[in-house]
Amino acid sequence: MNSTWPQPYASSAAGLLSNPSTNANAMPWPAIAAPSVAGNATTGAPPTTGKQLLLPQGQSPAPGSEEAKIYALLADLLDPQTREGALLELSKKREMYEDLALVLWGGFGIMSSLLLEIVYVYPALNPPSLSAHASNRVCNALALLQCVASHPQTRSLFLSAHIPLFLYPFLNTTSKTRPFEYLRLTSLGVIGALVKQQDNSDVINFLLSTEIIPLCLRIMESGSELSKTVAIFIVQKILLDDLGLAYICQTYERFYAVGTVLSSMVNNLVDSQAIRLLKHVVRCYLRLSDNAR
Repeated sequence: MNSTWPQPYASSAAGLLSNPSTNANAMPWPAIAAPSVAGNATTGAPPTTGKQLLLPQGQSPAPGSEEAKIYALLADLLDPQTREGALLELSKKREMYEDLALVLWGGFGIMSSLLLEIVYVYPALNPPSLSAHASNRVCNALALLQCVASHPQTRSLFLSAHIPLFLYPFLNTTSKTRPFEYLRLTSLGVIGALVKQQDNSDVINFLLSTEIIPLCLRIMESGSELSKTVAIFIVQKILLDDLGLAYICQTYERFYAVGTVLSSMVNNLVDSQAIRLLKHVVRCYLRLSDNAR
């Protein structure tokens, strides 16, 4: 590994952020639905509607049931005219339907629609011009991504597609306004859902290949108390993994960067008295002491 933190990935944000004159709040939401489904060229199967593709083959939910409402909302995600309402309702219902992550990942055009919501607000990040309405909308999409990141059957697929990288431009923002703070907190929630799982070696390996640690360190220094708590939770989970501890202690620069931020947090805790933060800080120090050096 290099002595410095990994350089940022060449993400989809690069081109959009290089054109800051584009204001996402002043533009109409993209009128781009998921591609229409023609017949399968390989199998010769007939065309299928988005709603049919969301249902298990040979099954259909009972009319008026909660499951039927979920499938109807998922189908609405494919239509730009109904997507905003579907995002809001699904984000509220995601705890009620345990297989929602499987349908979000496997449903035709669903993940594309969620990613479209994310990349669309990139131009509002620099210069910072994100409205509360746009922030709420993209955070509803992020809540559904968190659902996918949490599910054991979709987590590895989520990582293999490098979807967390789409969230890094949000974590890289510094504006302290509520829309940006909400956006950072929700994005951290997606990463937190990944590291929270018991068997997370693949997650740690992936995160160590990205710039997640310096992004979290900056939020630990200057974010809100809630954002700091989630950010240090992510760093703590990375440290608890043997590879993560070895990585951070491998060079003086990395160890110093983490130690300096933890020290700063201790000083700030004298005034804030944030007990939750203190517990995470102590656990990070305790884990660092496990390294013989």
